[in-house]
Amino acid sequence: MTSLFALLTVCGSLLAPDQPPLGLDQLFDPIAARGLHATPGDPTPLTKREEWMRDKELRPDLHLSDGALADARRAAATAEREGTRRRGRPDAAALNLATQFPGSRIEPITTLFNVWTREALPVLPGDPLEERIHSFLRDHYTNQATQMDTRLIDVLTRAARKFSANRIEVVSGYRSPKYNLMLRKKGHQVARSSQHIEGHAVDFRIRGVPTRSLLLFVRSLRLGGVGFYPHSQFVHSDTGRIRYWTGS
Repeated sequence: MTSLFALLTVCGSLLAPDQPPLGLDQLFDPIAARGLHATPGDPTPLTKREEWMRDKELRPDLHLSDGALADARRAAATAEREGTRRRGRPDAAALNLATQFPGSRIEPITTLFNVWTREALPVLPGDPLEERIHSFLRDHYTNQATQMDTRLIDVLTRAARKFSANRIEVVSGYRSPKYNLMLRKKGHQVARSSQHIEGHAVDFRIRGVPTRSLLLFVRSLRLGGVGFYPHSQFVHSDTGRIRYWTGS
């Protein structure tokens, strides 16, 4: 609070070098503040109209015409399409350009939803998830996180594009050794050396998409192991060796 008061006092003295610094209560007093607009050498404050005219002269013109805004949006859309053709995803520069103009709206590719933590993670075009995905896919039982294999992000985003999914439900990401052992003791179908423990696996589903259809798509990616769980209605995808199995 002391530093803020000192800063405001200095600002008051800079605005009116020929006057004593204003106190904190005076600085926000509209009557006292009008004295800052007095003409140098003239103690008489300006009238409200004179203050308005003076502010208008000093105020930079930041107005853009409707035509200029439309041109900017078209340029951003063109740059985004070119970036998509080159790399298969929107150009980061086009994304930044599109966010600078009013009326531009960026739709997320999908939103990841963790069914255990109830957290949501929007996936935006050109926005890397590498820093946030590790915490999002943490073990909900121990609240521990690990370095997830970022190739799993591609599996999720490609599935979202394939099925035009606005939301993907994540059933399991990282699984700590403690939690994995507890599940085994309770009779759950989990491997002793699960890929989840290594941060190399994710279980997910898409509401409205048959689990078998999602299974066939994930298999077509040929990234690694793919598990089919029709009763629990989710698909397991990992980055280990290619193999297939069916659970419950």
